[in-house]
Amino acid sequence: MITITRSEKNPILKPNPQNLWELKAAFNPSIVKDGKDYHMVYRALSENQNIEEKNISLSTIGYAKSKDGVNFSEREQLIKPQEDWEKFGCEDPRITKIDDEYFVFYTALSDFPFLASSIKIGLALFKDFKTSPQKHLITPFNAKAMVLFPEKINGKYVALLTVNTDIPPSSVAIAWFDKKEDIWSKDYWRKWYLNLSKNTLPLRRINSDQLEIGAAPIFTPYGWLLIYSHIQHYYDEKYRLFGVEAVLLDHYDPQKILSRTDKPIIVASKDYEMIGNVNNVIFPSSALLQDDTVSLYYGASDTTSCLATFALKDLLENMNSHFPIALKVEKPLSEPLMISTSNPWESKAVFNPAAFYDGENVHLLYRAMDENNTSVLGYAKSPDGLSINKRLDKPIYVPRADFEDKKNPGGNSGCEDPRITVIGERMYVCYTAFDGVNPPRIVLTSIGINDFLKENFNWEKPVLISPPGIDDKDAAIFPEKINGKYVIIHRIQNSIVLDYVDSLDFDGNTWLRSIDFITPREDSWDSEKIGLCTPPLKTNQGWLVLYHGVSRISHEYRVGAMLLDLNNPSNVLSRTLWPILEPETRFEREGIVKNVVFPCGAVLIGDMIYIYYGGADKVVCVATISFSTLYKYLTSFGTY
Repeated sequence: MITITRSEKNPILKPNPQNLWELKAAFNPSIVKDGKDYHMVYRALSENQNIEEKNISLSTIGYAKSKDGVNFSEREQLIKPQEDWEKFGCEDPRITKIDDEYFVFYTALSDFPFLASSIKIGLALFKDFKTSPQKHLITPFNAKAMVLFPEKINGKYVALLTVNTDIPPSSVAIAWFDKKEDIWSKDYWRKWYLNLSKNTLPLRRINSDQLEIGAAPIFTPYGWLLIYSHIQHYYDEKYRLFGVEAVLLDHYDPQKILSRTDKPIIVASKDYEMIGNVNNVIFPSSALLQDDTVSLYYGASDTTSCLATFALKDLLENMNSHFPIALKVEKPLSEPLMISTSNPWESKAVFNPAAFYDGENVHLLYRAMDENNTSVLGYAKSPDGLSINKRLDKPIYVPRADFEDKKNPGGNSGCEDPRITVIGERMYVCYTAFDGVNPPRIVLTSIGINDFLKENFNWEKPVLISPPGIDDKDAAIFPEKINGKYVIIHRIQNSIVLDYVDSLDFDGNTWLRSIDFITPREDSWDSEKIGLCTPPLKTNQGWLVLYHGVSRISHEYRVGAMLLDLNNPSNVLSRTLWPILEPETRFEREGIVKNVVFPCGAVLIGDMIYIYYGGADKVVCVATISFSTLYKYLTSFGTY
């Protein structure tokens, strides 16, 4: 438990109506202590004024001084627009003193209305606060919230910054400089930006959240303490939550995360945090450590500056050192693995592929849709898991029964979303049958592996295995019996369900009964519904299952993983706190159904899991993740 004590004098800095330049707001303060003096720089907001015939409320940077860190006076305007790259405002300063110079980084605005291309980082260098600063434009790309470490690391200046803040998702990244002048070198930043992914700190948990660096890092005996803004549900005003979180970074390699908080340590709760220019905002902008007490300075409702304190010991005790990052898959291709073709049966979309690995090639059985929204199954082969060297120009499986024949001319129908399980010398395929009128149902068919590999597609007659009148889909069979029973995992309504059967020879009149349930989690990314993605993979400690989850807030389809008990798979041993795969690219966000990643197949080649999924119900994509890393991740914490 972290005890947060807000200052009795909050807000410690308010707008001063006598100063036109800070009449509207004085917030997001950044503090440096130098000897006995506390120097504060803060964002000041004026009333509307005319700048180049544009009516705006102008941000500049104010200065104030204190002897106790609470009562600030000697207020004056410190930084104001002078250069073209900052003519429409200077926002949100962060101050660090190093080598007897004060570095004040701030957000520089070059145009209005504000566009990503006009929002960059500026720097003002001071020897003291009496003379004019030396100014530099830092980033040639969209960025905010740059902080400099207060001492060199391994002989180099080191900074953290938030990149692509206005072209989300943003990235918190690290930069190393041999000399001070590199900090404003255009050549340096162009090369650095090309390697952004290598410079990123893996702080992001989920794509609907927004991150922004808050305070300059604090040196502690345990590592560098970085306090930052973590905004949950950033794109939904109804559920948006501004919170303050913390991460501990390695002394010598601050890109290495040692531990982090799992939830906000402070959110808006006081009137001055909940009501202002922007309601319900609390934004950390500075922190100081004295003895064991952290003094957190923050902006409240984009209007005032405030102070809260807490014990460093309490914070560290509440930080998680077990896999503090949110584990994510790699997306090795910049484009989809497969797109639709001119073949009429797959002219509208190809997506949601099942997968089978024969030891040499990956075979994909994918859902294809024509312009009439009828789904069939196509075939493609990959020699390496990441490219296609064969794709048949005719479907290998088409609707053959009344329960999958179109009855509604305007709707979907056919054979959807297959999953493959190999048992012995036979390949079993579960898929969703839909006639466009009745609820979707699960169908089972099978084929001999040798016949499949020889492209003799003599499938067994399809048989319904789920009960009539119930929306039942996303089914697969476990690859071996458990306690003498075959186990079928599927989804009914919003939950994953399991059935235990004596035989896979269904007669068309015997239905799955939904014996055990695995349910969504409240207040999580999978709070609305969950369903099976790929058939279970056996490990030493449990069945590894990839599943899709949908949030009640964002309604995006994301993918997580869970580990199920080997002898009782309805018992969830562990479950990822955060999704490992989520919609991010253009072809995952834009398609027939937006913001969907939906795997139906995964194969293990060496230590690498290849995950095959549909992007936005339009294209076939592939992602990879180390099996050993995912397995270790799942076995390092308990059920959530």
